[in-house]
Order: sequence, then structure tokens, then C-alpha cells
Amino acid sequence: MRNLLIIFIFLLVIFSPQAGAQIWQSDVPAAQTSTTQNDSGPVAVPIASEKALSYYKTRNFWWGFGIIWGLFVPALFLFTGWSAKIRDVAQRLGKKWFFVIGLYSIIFTLITFLIDLPIGYLSDYSMEHSFGLSNQTIGKWLQDNFIGLAISCIMGFLFLWVPYLLLKKSPQRWWLYTSILAVPFIFLMILVQPLWIDPLFNKFGPMQDKALETKILALAEKSGIAGSRVFEVAKSEDTKNVNAYVTGFLGTKRIVLWYTLTAKLDEKETLFVMGHEMGH
Repeated sequence: MRNLLIIFIFLLVIFSPQAGAQIWQSDVPAAQTSTTQNDSGPVAVPIASEKALSYYKTRNFWWGFGIIWGLFVPALFLFTGWSAKIRDVAQRLGKKWFFVIGLYSIIFTLITFLIDLPIGYLSDYSMEHSFGLSNQTIGKWLQDNFIGLAISCIMGFLFLWVPYLLLKKSPQRWWLYTSILAVPFIFLMILVQPLWIDPLFNKFGPMQDKALETKILALAEKSGIAGSRVFEVAKSEDTKNVNAYVTGFLGTKRIVLWYTLTAKLDEKETLFVMGHEMGH
């Protein structure tokens, strides 16, 4: 049963919604620079405000707590016997091994979701609002969480049986075959996520600034990711942060900018951010 928990956590990590490197604009005043400084000169770094440092430390605290919590909860299931009880329920309802594994994954995911929900509220919704970085309503936050829950349940039910079939067929090498199969599986997720998963959370639309879009596509051409499409995503209903990312594979390659990014940054800053994201 321990193997089931480990593999399921692995699947949850894979299916977590994609996020790019987030850039937060604080209320820090820009550092004084010379008006004669040219574009090729050094860039002055603003001095971090007390609020920015507090946000940084708080975010790091929740990051570290999340790692410990992510180990504690599965251990709690394992050592308290909850996992065995869930297995027994799944065996009574599912009968055949495929449905037993699928039902176990769903029950496990539902329970851990309820356990994690208060932590998620504090580390995500409440914290972002306390620093004035979120526009999200509690209804939208819950909606996104329930959508993520549904995706995790579906994916766990559909795919968790694979490593167990390999375990049955090859008890000594199942971990190797599972790792090998994980590679095309990840590519499949990268292929379908921009089309079917990401739009469940936010609305995607074409780039409004066509001149900037042309420059972004030219930058993408130089970066070796030609053939991408540029999208803007309506994130202002959720956050005041700015962000962008590059995702997809083959025909689903896309460059995504949050509306907040194009609203807060000028053209040069936006292209700099996109160059960073394309570098990933």
C-alpha cells in the first residue's frame, strides 16, 4: 500500500496545473538612476521594502511547510491504518482490481483534499489577500480548487492502474518500466493541457497588442520555438501579480501572458520577461 501512496503522489504532482515563474510587483519605489544611463549599462535594482521582504519570508515559510505537510499526510494515512480501511472499502465496492485501484485513488484524493483545504486557504487565498495581491473571490477560489480536485480524481482513476499492472507482471523491474512510461505520459500531458485543462481555470484569448505580438513571435523564432501562438489570459479576476509562461508541444505550443503583465509592464519589460520564460 505504501507503493500506491508514493505513485499517487507522483501523479498528483504531474497533474497539478501549470504555473510559470511568478513576478510580483511590490509597492517599492524604483531606485534612483542616472537619466543619462543607456540601455546597455547596468540595471539598478530597487531596494526591497519591508512589505516585500515580509511577503518573501511568508511565501518561503508556506513553501517549506508544504513540503513537510505533503509527507505528513500520506504518513498519517499509512501509520494510522486509514489507508488499509480505504483499501477495504474499495475492494468491497470495486471487486475487480482495476476498479479497486481507481476507487482507492478517488477516496484518497477526496479525503486529502478536505484535509488540505484549510491549509490551502491560509497559504493561498488568505495570504495573497493579506498582502493586497489578490482580486479573487472565495467563490472563484473554491471553484478552481474543485476543478483541480475533479481533474486529480479522473486522472488517478484512469492511469493509476498502469504501474500496478507493471508491478504484477514484473515485480523486480516495475519501477523501471513505470519510469520509462512516465516520459511519453508527461509529453502527452504537455500536449493536451493547454487545450483541455488550462481553459477550465481561466479564459484565454488572442493577443490584443498586435505589434507586441509580432515582436514576441520574432523572439520566439530566435529562441527556437517557432510555430507558437500568443494568448492573453484573463487573470485580473484572480490576482494582481504579473506572470507569463510557455507551454504545449507540437501543435499546441503557445506563449501565454496574463492581462496583468501587459497592463503593468512596458514593451521592453514584457519582452524581457518573455525571453526569460522562453529560456525555460
